[in-house]
Amino acid sequence: MIEIAAPAIAVRDLGKSFGAVRAVDGLTFEVGAGRVLGLLGGNGAGKTTTIGMLMGLILPDSGTVTILGRDMPGERAALLEAMNFESPYVDMPHRLTVRQNLTVFGRLYRVPALTERIARLAADFELGAFLDRKAGQLSAGQKTRVALAKALLNQPKVLLLDEPTASLDPDTADWVRTRLEDFRATTGATILLASHNMPEVERLCDDVVILAGGRIEDHGAPDDLIRRYGRDTLEEVFLDVARRRRALAAADAETLP
Repeated sequence: MIEIAAPAIAVRDLGKSFGAVRAVDGLTFEVGAGRVLGLLGGNGAGKTTTIGMLMGLILPDSGTVTILGRDMPGERAALLEAMNFESPYVDMPHRLTVRQNLTVFGRLYRVPALTERIARLAADFELGAFLDRKAGQLSAGQKTRVALAKALLNQPKVLLLDEPTASLDPDTADWVRTRLEDFRATTGATILLASHNMPEVERLCDDVVILAGGRIEDHGAPDDLIRRYGRDTLEEVFLDVARRRRALAAADAETLP
């Protein structure tokens, strides 16, 4: 008998509304253990709300989220030790030094041998020159490196990323992507990546889910989507999907009384 491993992330009929706005509308998808899923969509597509529900920060109106075989948010306290999150849009406390920030987060995640772990990450992510500088004094690239180090403190089995290389120069962005590839290769972690950077998604992701209006418009491996749409890049596929969606919305509007 062949045993099929359970997905690391399983989302079933997930829904969330904010007043009259349906931000997420019946999402269903899975992320296999050790795989990288790209969550794509324009502004307002539902990416951030979905990530918030995966982290247990936003309660869904309907549907379920299962991570590593456990219910989220029902078993959130146990799950958070095996998860982490990184986004350049979420700042660390500016008045604390980099070392102090990593120490605080490491204690929250109950990281063993924390001093040694911080030293290891400082070496891996080249933080030594500013480890005792206040976080508010760092450049954008330095903040991203610190945020990524924070996200890997507890060596998470599931890593959620929201635009990890936004506003970075090409060299720094490539450096970040390489570190993510190394982390996945050495730990077998599962990664969910929300990004507008299509070359980044093509490089890092095994599978892609394209969102629009809180719903899944299409999904598949990047190469499969490119072939299916007869395009050369994933960015061209994304534009096709977005423009088709706008055209359908315009047609629906014209038929309204």
